Amino acid sequence: MTDNFTNIDEYIACFEEDKRQILIEVRELITKNVPDATETINYKMPTFRLNGNLIHFAMFKNHLGLYPGVDAIVHFQDKLSSYKTSKGAIQIPLNVPIPTELIQEIILYKVDLLKDNSSPDWKKYNEKWNDANEKIQQLVNQTELQKEFKWGGEVYTYNKKNVLAFSGFKNHFALWFYNGVLLIDKDKVLIAANEGKTKALRQWRFTSSDEINLKKIKQYIDEAIQLVKDGKEIKPEKSILKEVNKFLQNALNENDSLNVSFKALTKGKQKDYNEYIDEAKQEKTKISRLEKIIPLILDGKGLHDKYKK
Repeated sequence: MTDNFTNIDEYIACFEEDKRQILIEVRELITKNVPDATETINYKMPTFRLNGNLIHFAMFKNHLGLYPGVDAIVHFQDKLSSYKTSKGAIQIPLNVPIPTELIQEIILYKVDLLKDNSSPDWKKYNEKWNDANEKIQQLVNQTELQKEFKWGGEVYTYNKKNVLAFSGFKNHFALWFYNGVLLIDKDKVLIAANEGKTKALRQWRFTSSDEINLKKIKQYIDEAIQLVKDGKEIKPEKSILKEVNKFLQNALNENDSLNVSFKALTKGKQKDYNEYIDEAKQEKTKISRLEKIIPLILDGKGLHDKYKK
């Protein structure tokens, strides 16, 4: 199976007919019960979001994996007794009927859990920046960029290559260019948000919408698009994962769902978790840290995801 899919339709199309029908059934079940939920691909799995992650699902060789989170698994543990489960995952064997009623109950339970959540909306401060947003949006609409939804926000791409994103924050409005380090930056306006860590990404910040010069911004956007056309980009350095810490490796060996979830993470996130365990000096601290990260891994989250906008 390829992982070159950008939406749920493309994901489903990767499988043979019998597995495809199961995925379609699950998708339609979620959509029917939670029509306001949004679809995306997260951690290489079909995902539905509603004020947070509602549920992930994925097809494997011999089972359908459902990932509704730890709370749902605990709440329905009696009804799930005939299925293999872990703290955040359910395995439905492909040789038994899909338990649609149970899945529906789980979904509605998650909706109830999430209903009072404040959505981790990337536009958290955008009301303050309505004028700035409108100006930039109108400008972007005049370009060749296409809007996609990634990492909880809108990203503007050319030929599927990330070019630009923008958002309002508490004290500033920002544009960021994904290969900004390659831009000429004749006006000297671009900065590295995390000096020493940011390789290619560069930001252009404004403290007032009155500072936005559309003519200049258009020049930067056009140059950023041309970089893609010319095949110029800074490719991210591949994270090298050293031998997995024995405490983490033992947990992966003992829990198939955890192992699958860990391998589905990016190499960078795997490295973060491995280093997090390694950095602990005492064995009891390593064990404590391991217990803390297991639910995160099963939910397909990275160690530092909660700090990202």
